[in-house]
Amino acid sequence: MCTSVSYRTKDHYFGRTLDLEYSYEERIVITPRNFTFSFKNVDEIKNHYGIIGMATVVDDYPLYYDAVNEKGLAVAGLRFPDYCIYYDSKADKNNIASFEFIPYILSQCGNVNEAKELLDNMNITNDDFSADLKTAPLHWMLSDKEQSITVESTKDGLTVLYNPVDILTNSPPFPIQMFNLNNYMSLSTTEPQTHFCDNLNLCNYSRGMGALGLPGDMSSQSRFVRGAFIRLNSVTGESEKESVSQFFHILDSVSQPRGCVKVQDEFVKTIYSSCCNTNKGIYYYTTYGNRRISAVNMNNENLDNNSLIMYNLETEESILEQN
Repeated sequence: MCTSVSYRTKDHYFGRTLDLEYSYEERIVITPRNFTFSFKNVDEIKNHYGIIGMATVVDDYPLYYDAVNEKGLAVAGLRFPDYCIYYDSKADKNNIASFEFIPYILSQCGNVNEAKELLDNMNITNDDFSADLKTAPLHWMLSDKEQSITVESTKDGLTVLYNPVDILTNSPPFPIQMFNLNNYMSLSTTEPQTHFCDNLNLCNYSRGMGALGLPGDMSSQSRFVRGAFIRLNSVTGESEKESVSQFFHILDSVSQPRGCVKVQDEFVKTIYSSCCNTNKGIYYYTTYGNRRISAVNMNNENLDNNSLIMYNLETEESILEQN
């Protein structure tokens, strides 16, 4: 239960919420240019673009949830249950396991168009990371300063779809999510005009009534509609602080307070929200326990190194006491 967003002011910003009932000890991970990426079915990559993002590190391998490379290409993987299908390796394809998708793309593609060329001959395989870490059903949103696409592996194979709303949530497939927006075409940021009938004196008794019908529940389809409406109508200044602040306000509209969604005996919550300035390589984030925005700048590190650079998340609330 997650939402990813792409947003453009003077710079390009990309991020997501991670909504789960448990944590995998994720942290900010910078992969420098000379870290060797090994893959299950294709040749390793020893030299590549520097990458920053959120990941769980297992056996010195960054399992990225979302990440951005130094060229400004961003990718997020979101759960895609019931519809996701991975395949056995195919002899005529570049066979990439789902957990390898983000590093494989970001290590060698500088923008969405280059990624689309790589995707033309890709097959997402059903390889597990290990016996203890099984493959997860995912689909992906890729964005740069110009455009976004959605990538899904289903019964129809690997599909690459233009994403005009710069939003992705979870199931159902992206084309169904987009079609569902037709049901909300009457939503507006302005006051509505009465079309109910001619002989009733109906009035706007509150501000915001143009958005009556905007879904407020936590389901993936409702978050898609709500996120798309708010992101597409968002207005902000172009400074860094204004842009970052507005981005987190957009994510707040789809975040999940603990207690509203129960899975077995645990409650889902927004473990973290992220916003990366893809032009500058600055990764901003908040956590459920700390609403203060923290930042890690990949360009303040030695990107010509060959070892992962990791920062633990700030999870304790930071409150400014003014008196």
